[in-house]
This record gives sequence, C-alpha cells and structure tokens, in this order.
Amino acid sequence: MRSCYTYCAACGAAGLLAFAPLAAAQTLTNTGATLAVAPGTTLFVGGGMLTQSAGVLANDGTVQLTGDFTLASAGSTSGNGLLRFAGPTDQTLNAPAGTTLLNVEAANSGPVGNNRLLVPANLTVSGGLLLSSGLVRTAAAAILSLPNGASLTGEAPGRYVQGNLRISRAAVPGVVDFGHGVVLDGTGQALGAVTITRTAGLQAAGLSYGTNLTASTQSIDRIWSIVPQNQPTAPVPVTFGWLADDDNGLTSFAQARAWQQAGPGGTWTPVGAPANAAARSLARSAAVLERFTVSNAANPLPVELTLFTAERRGDDGQLRWTTASEKNNVWFVVESSADGRAFQRLGQVAGHGNSAQPRAYEFRDSNLTRYAAGLVYYRLRQVDADGTETFSPVRTVGVPTLAGLALEASPVPLPPGERLSLRIRIAGAGPATLLVADALGRTVLARALELPAGTTSLALPEAAQWPQGVYVLRLRQGRQQQTVKVVRE
Repeated sequence: MRSCYTYCAACGAAGLLAFAPLAAAQTLTNTGATLAVAPGTTLFVGGGMLTQSAGVLANDGTVQLTGDFTLASAGSTSGNGLLRFAGPTDQTLNAPAGTTLLNVEAANSGPVGNNRLLVPANLTVSGGLLLSSGLVRTAAAAILSLPNGASLTGEAPGRYVQGNLRISRAAVPGVVDFGHGVVLDGTGQALGAVTITRTAGLQAAGLSYGTNLTASTQSIDRIWSIVPQNQPTAPVPVTFGWLADDDNGLTSFAQARAWQQAGPGGTWTPVGAPANAAARSLARSAAVLERFTVSNAANPLPVELTLFTAERRGDDGQLRWTTASEKNNVWFVVESSADGRAFQRLGQVAGHGNSAQPRAYEFRDSNLTRYAAGLVYYRLRQVDADGTETFSPVRTVGVPTLAGLALEASPVPLPPGERLSLRIRIAGAGPATLLVADALGRTVLARALELPAGTTSLALPEAAQWPQGVYVLRLRQGRQQQTVKVVRE
C-alpha cells in the first residue's frame, strides 16, 4: 500500500470517511504509506490495524478498531487524535517498548473476562487515557505511564487499569489527586516531582498485594509505590482509595489499616491506627513515601521476622532473630549450608504460638571450620501448627581459612587426676596420628585418628593416670606436624 490517504476537516465537523468494510477478523496493513486521519474525522476499522516498515499513522481525528493495533518497530504514529479500542473481545495494543501515544480510549464491549485492552510492553499515553467500558490490563512486567499533564478518566467498578499504572506530576504544591487511588498533600513540603506507580488486579503476592511472612494474611490487591524527588521533612497526608474489584477477599473495612514497605520483600509496618474505611478510602500521614497498601483488622501484614542476623563469635556462628508478632508459630528450624544450595538441619527453637508482642531468639552453631568453606549460609524454616512452612532470607558468616594444622591442649598445667582435652583444627579431612611421650622420650600413648576438616574436640581420659612430669604431644597429618608441651602437676 503506497498511497497517501488523507481525511480532512473539510468533509464536515461530523464527517465520516472509512475504507470499505473489512471481513471479520481481517487486518488493515500499512506497509509504507502515510495514513492520515484529519481532525473531526473517524476512521472505522472492522478488524485490526498493522503499521509496519516505513508506514505512518498520522492521526488527528479518531481511529476506531474492533481488533488489535500493532505498530512495528519501523512504523510510527503522529498527530493529536484518539485511538479507540471498541471490539467485542479482548484486544491488544502491540507497540515497541517505550512507544508514546497521545490519546487512547478503552471502549471494549465484550463480556466480562473477554473485554480487555491488553498492553504487553511499556507504553506512554501523553494526553489522556479514557475508560468507557472494559478493562485495560498490562503485563506483569509492563508499565503504562501517564506523564505530567496526562489525564486518567473513567475508572469505576469493572472498568479500570489492571497491572502497573504509573502517573507522574512535576510538582505537588498542595493537595493533588493523582487519579489512580492516591491523593497527596504536599503543602509546606518541597517534594519536587512525584511518581506513583499503582500495581493492581494481578492477584500476585508481593507484586500487587502484600502478605505476612507465612502468607496466611493478605492486603487488598493494590499496592502504590510513591517516589518523590525529595522525601518529606514532616509527615505528609495521603489518602488511599480502591475499587471493590481489588478487595482481594477482604470482607470488612470497618477496621482498615494502611501499611508501608521500604521495598519489595521488605517488612510491612503499620501507618497509624485502624479506622473505618467502609467507603474504600483511608487517609493517613506518612513520614516516608515508599510502598503502601491497605488491609483490615483480620489481615495484619507485618512480616513477623523483623530481624535475622548471623555473625562469627570466635570459632562459632551466632544467630539472632526477632519477631514482631506470631500466629500459630510452633517452632523455628535452623538450617545451614556450605554452598548456599544444600541445607541441613542444625537444631530447633520453639516459637510462642500466638503473640502480638515482639519476641527474641538466638542459636549458636559451634565450630564453623567443620564446614571447610569460606562462607557458611544460614536460614530459618518457620513451621506453623498446621504444618505450613516458610523460609527466611539467607544470611552468611565468613569463616577464616585454616592454614595447615593446629593443636591446643587444656587445661595447662594439668591438675592431678584431671583428664586432658585437645582441640584439633585441620584444613583438609584425612587420617592423622597422635603420639604422647614423657620427659625421657618414652611413648605413653599412640592413637590413629580419622579427622574431618575444621575443628575437632578430643578427650584423653588416660592423662588422668599420668605421673607428675612433662609430656610432649605430637600430632602428624601427612607432612604437617604440631607439638604441644603439657606439664602434669
């Protein structure tokens, strides 16, 4: 198609020019022409539209489609017109990531579940996004952006943007309604430019709704990520609103609560006290602008594990963790690994069942060198009364690399009748020999050992019978040897 089709305002303010009707499910393909739609003109396409190669859609009027719109990487669009999606089934807006369109209208007339405008890649609508009927749904990783000055109109139950909708404002000098469920009051602040991304309706834990550690409670299916150019210097009033579509199974908001999170996977912390949000609107003041969501009294969101640390204490690993609250928590299983993949059970620490108070726990892992690894990995496996298990984040402890062979004896000097204890550290597992000689060089003890890498404790009860005097302990492994002198009192 190499012709240039131009539709001009001279045809009349209500002028209508269109191609001959297309057969069902056909696509109008532009392989290199400039297809121009003049102001006041509507081009009806009974199917889809594909602009490829060097094709140009110069739209200053309205282009209405019943099928998909596809803009190939070499195609382009221009003009101040409207692209209206008015099909009877799901439609797709296929465009290269980063494409900008001026005005888009979702007017899909299909039945519920098949009335969506699908947006698979990042898209910017710089003028206005109008929802007349049906839904707009982005892919989980795609963002539909409305920059400063762009408008969002028409969201209502059964008719809103599912997925990621980002709205930006160049400044928030006072009360500003971003249009997608957040009203922000920047009075007295210097927030600068503010961008708010709402992720909603995806039914994805951690992405569109928040959960507690065990995923036994959840928020509404809507999370807002507020990113200001400058964080506030004092708490900022924020109002959150949502549609019944995103209640996510929560049945009452008489005791609703806002929660905030520094970033995905972080701890949810409450913002203010519970309040009545029966109208699905909740106002709060936030000292820091970050990620927010809303839940009700039956669905608290704090990730119970508020702290989990692991650090080296001498030759041991010291683990500490705290919980903000617990629900049906039977115990914590402590697990370790030398490679971060295969974990083994170290021990078990009893939980507190149900608790609304902070609780502190600790566990000591003796002899880190036995792992024969530069890093030891730790995690907690939290077990509920019903057998549900949830893993904590992984923590690591650095282990000093052993050089050669080391031998320590205690107590020194050795009191009468006391047995001797040895502490042996080796870099590599294998056989070793322990010899004990008296002051005259006579062997009083010879023992073959099979030692693991790391640190091994060995008791010598025979030492309790040794006569008073000086004894020399010699440990050999391969070409390595360590000698320790012990005095029997």
